[in-house]
Amino acid sequence: MSTSQDRIIIFDTTLRDGEQSPGASMDVHEKVLVAKQLEMLGVDKIEAGFPISSPGDFDAVQAIAGEITKSSVVGLCRAKDEDIKAAWEAVKDARKPCIHTFIATSDIHLKYQLRMSREEVLKAVEHSVGLCSSLCNDVEFSAMDATRSDWDYLADVYTVAIEAGAKTINVPDTVGYTNPQEFYNLITHLRNKVRGIEKAVISVHCHNDLGMAVANSVSAVMAGARQIECTINGIGERAGNTSLEEVVMIFNVRKDLYGVVPAIDTTLLYPTSRLVSHITGIPVQPNKAVVGANAFAHESGIHQDGYLKERSTYEIMTPETVGFGMSRLVLGKHSGKHALSKRLEALGYHLDEKDVRKVFKRFKEIADKKKEIFDEDIEAIVLEEIYRVPAKYELKNIVVSSGTAVVPTATVQLAVDNKVIQEAGFGNGPVDALYKTIIRMSGFDAELKSFSIKAITGGTDAQGEVTIELEDKGKTAVGQGSDPDILVACAKALVNAMNRMEFLKGRKAMKTPSL
Repeated sequence: MSTSQDRIIIFDTTLRDGEQSPGASMDVHEKVLVAKQLEMLGVDKIEAGFPISSPGDFDAVQAIAGEITKSSVVGLCRAKDEDIKAAWEAVKDARKPCIHTFIATSDIHLKYQLRMSREEVLKAVEHSVGLCSSLCNDVEFSAMDATRSDWDYLADVYTVAIEAGAKTINVPDTVGYTNPQEFYNLITHLRNKVRGIEKAVISVHCHNDLGMAVANSVSAVMAGARQIECTINGIGERAGNTSLEEVVMIFNVRKDLYGVVPAIDTTLLYPTSRLVSHITGIPVQPNKAVVGANAFAHESGIHQDGYLKERSTYEIMTPETVGFGMSRLVLGKHSGKHALSKRLEALGYHLDEKDVRKVFKRFKEIADKKKEIFDEDIEAIVLEEIYRVPAKYELKNIVVSSGTAVVPTATVQLAVDNKVIQEAGFGNGPVDALYKTIIRMSGFDAELKSFSIKAITGGTDAQGEVTIELEDKGKTAVGQGSDPDILVACAKALVNAMNRMEFLKGRKAMKTPSL
């Protein structure tokens, strides 16, 4: 059992900073689903959103606060009274509420963004953290752009924050500027210079602009930090954040070196990665560490030879450790609901009876088209049937004809605000005909920026997964769809992206500052 000295606190900000990835917006229902999965994963703190930024964000944080019982639920706020009060209203009903307040401390931010003096910022820290502490027992303070701030001034800021009641002080590398050695030295400096530092947990929040977010976070832990702020799949502003799955497995695989462990159920890392990828519409790159499709693939003959003789020759962790299913053919058309339910649990999806029945119905439909059902097929079904919510547009049916001697034609049945309409149209190819018809009949207006297709499994009967990106007036929405019929998958991806774009357009346009 870990002691307080060798325990790493995992602070997940997928629902706040992660959602700032272009096109990654989530509605309240989707945020609650992700929050529940994060709690199952064992995340200590869930930063649920920035309540003052929009009514939707406030509602999402409040809804998560009402659902989560084990993890702390965190609301972000600027060092302003109205922000702090909104954050508290959103999290106050949580079993473990936390307020996270911040203000910039670098001279460049003070001069050009805040237009405040150092003394004025110190007074703002004292007042804002004091107000937070009067409302909530668990208060975190962040000095935005800490790594470009004067180190001695930074120590003064954190001293004031701790004296005002902050239980956690966060050191953000807001623009991904630092490097591991420099960050180690900064954390060491703060441990030596901040009065009362022993009363607070040192946290770090690293961005990945120079590709060093994970390395910087690990270096900070070696210097004495004991909380890491991170996101699933490393998603987030610009180049993203510290990747949760990577830092977790670094400390698990190298316990001998670091001597610290996070209380994370690593077997749920892959299912959680897939869920977040599906809900946000942001695909995971194949060579992504820990959860990428190629993370446990061996192609080199020398590697294969060594692996077959002894797995540890070329694998420092097993796929099973992170929930990456190894079984290939698991179920077929004659399999029953009980067998499917057991396989779902093994894959990390703990569904109630109603949801299992929905998945089983779709499973039978797929099994009639495919001889072999793989783990990846089952995951795709779960993500399609359970984690996608009804919205403005709903695909009902499509019929597409194409060939060398015919004009590509698509007939589409679509529900728009629950009213079913049907129309046909032509195009330069089957996908073009399908997309032009859907867009014309829905009246939707956006530009298709990217389009990609991949097979979920091998074989000519594999399910296809389509990812598209739409852009309209500076807003970006990503959509995904999967089906054994690639044209159906294309239609599902477009409709998914259209729904996400409608959600984006309906949100209040206030951007969360990146820590």
